[in-house]
Parts: sequence; structure tokens; C-alpha cells
Amino acid sequence: MVTSQLNNENIAMTKNTSKKAARSKRPGELFIELGIKSVAFLSFAVIILIFVFVFRETLPIFFPDKQAPAKQEVLQSETYGGDEKTSENDKEIQNRIDASQKMETSGQNGQITLENLASKQWQPVSANPQYGLWPLFFGSLKVTLISVLIASPLAILAALFSAVFAPKKIKEIIKPAIELLASFPSVVIGFFALMTIASVSQSVFGTQFRLNAFVGGVALAIAVIPIIYTVTEDAINSVPREYMEGSLALGATKWQSGLFVILPSVTPGIFAALLLGFGRAFGETMIVLMATGNAALSSINIFEPVRTLSATIGAEMAEVVFGEKHYTVLFLIGALLFIFTFALNAIAEFWVRNKLMKRFRGEG
Repeated sequence: MVTSQLNNENIAMTKNTSKKAARSKRPGELFIELGIKSVAFLSFAVIILIFVFVFRETLPIFFPDKQAPAKQEVLQSETYGGDEKTSENDKEIQNRIDASQKMETSGQNGQITLENLASKQWQPVSANPQYGLWPLFFGSLKVTLISVLIASPLAILAALFSAVFAPKKIKEIIKPAIELLASFPSVVIGFFALMTIASVSQSVFGTQFRLNAFVGGVALAIAVIPIIYTVTEDAINSVPREYMEGSLALGATKWQSGLFVILPSVTPGIFAALLLGFGRAFGETMIVLMATGNAALSSINIFEPVRTLSATIGAEMAEVVFGEKHYTVLFLIGALLFIFTFALNAIAEFWVRNKLMKRFRGEG
């Protein structure tokens, strides 16, 4: 009985203390707390508004206007003096008008079908527009895979070296230098690829096209390395010291411990880093716009030009007419990019990192 009474008294004293602390907050602290909450809410609201705006502009594709287009007047040649015979010149003009009306009706005024979107041709400006998204998606995927394959080993090994093997003075130089790459504007990296990487690649490999998927992939790797490096190093630094000490105690060298003990233990963290880097490269615009050649091809040859989803939006959005089908398809591309990158970031942030923390806790 005495113990239960003491516990109740301690709980009551704790509640009173917390209430007094809450009441004793200074006005400045309350203002700062309110400001932080407001900024967080505003950021979340802006993301939601962007999401709503992009998908609102995409809705005409899924819910097209079913009203029949207004009939266009057909020009007819006038006759004078009772002569009803049409001249050859008038017939030719009439035939051209009819042909143009048929092409316009079948193309621009027709609905955007799934078959059209799944085709292998991207020709939005033509008499019969083709909105095939496959070459754009394939180009984005090809350039992104090239960049991740180049950046992953460099960034992971650099993170392992700076976190485990590098002396403190060298680490203080390597870490800021690599992370400084993240502050480089995309247009600067794209210009460097356009002027330098493309020339070196053509002289070394003797490629036919100066700007191609390989050049864009190398340039994207420069932008992706800081992300993979930072996330991987954070994962390595979160490994308990007992892992390294136990490996060294069993007779393994430091390099063996790092490669065969530390790295396998942070596999979920490395996977999260790769996903974040993949999403960063997949949504990049300026680098691929300047370095890939911008040709909507579906070839597996890495030395041929490609066109990506994001580069298509950046190159064509300023030239389309508001509300037309080309305009709507570009917003559909933006929605697909939004969904894809959001899904990758969500998987990397929630599922992979939670799995990493469970492994370190010994739960799985």
C-alpha cells in the first residue's frame, strides 16, 4: 500500500511539474515554436498544392470532352455568269482543304488513347501527333542506370574510406569536398559535359554522335555521387563499434573488416542511398537536356542520343498552347515523374531505413 501511494504521489508531482514548465514558457519560445510549426505546415501544404495542380492539368486525358467538335465550314468556289463548272485550280484547293481537315480531325481533335501513349514515336507537332512515352521513359531509364553504375562504386568506396580508414585530417578534407558537389548548379554540370566530357568521350571511343546517353550518364554521375556518399557514410557511422572490434579480434585486417563486415551490415542503408540517387538522376532536367542529344530513340546502344521525360518537359513546355493535348501530355509526364520519384524516396526513407534500424537492434 505504501509503495502504491508513493508511486501515485510521484506521478502527480511529475504532472504538476510538466504543467508548470508548460506555463512558464517564455513568449519568445512560444513564438519560435509556433513559427516552426507554421513553416512545417506551409511546406506540407505547398507539396499538396503542387500535387493537386499537376494532376488537375492531367485530368483531361482521363476525362476528355465528349462533345462533338464544331463543324468547320467548307470553302466552296463561287461561280458567276451561270458557269457552274469548277475549274481545275478550285478542285485542287478543295482537295487540299479536305485533306487538311481529315488530318486535323484524326490527329489534334482525336482523343489521346492508351495505344497512342504506348507507341514508340514521340512526334507531338505533326499533322497526326504521336505521343509515345516509351522512348522517353526508356531514355530516362538508360541514362539513369549508366549514372548509377558509375557513381555507386565510387561513392560507396569513398564513404567506406572516409568513415573507417581515413585519418581525421584527411576526412575533414574529403567529406566537405564530395558534399560540395551537391551545391553545383545543374546547368554548370551540363555545360561541363557539353564542352568537355562530350569531346573527350568522342576522341576516346570514336563515337558518331558527340552528345549521347553515355555523356549524359557520366554528367549525372557527378550530381549523384554526393547523395549516395552522404547516405552511405551515415549508415556506416551508425554501425556499432563492436562489429569492427570483434572482426579485428578474430584476426581480420582492417580492410577485410570494412569490406566483409561493415559493408554487408549496412546493406539496407546502401540500398536506400542507391534509391535516392536513382530518383535524383531520373528526375534531373538541365544536365540531360544539354548532354544527351535529345533524340527520342529506343536503342540499347549507350553511344546514341536519347531523350528523357524531364528534358521533354523542359524543352517543350514553353512552346505549347495552353489547354491543348500536347500541353496535357506534358503534365502527364510530370505526374509520372512525381509518382515515380515519390515512391522511390518513400521506399528509401521508411521501409529500408526501418529495416536497417531493426537489424542493428537485433530484431531482424
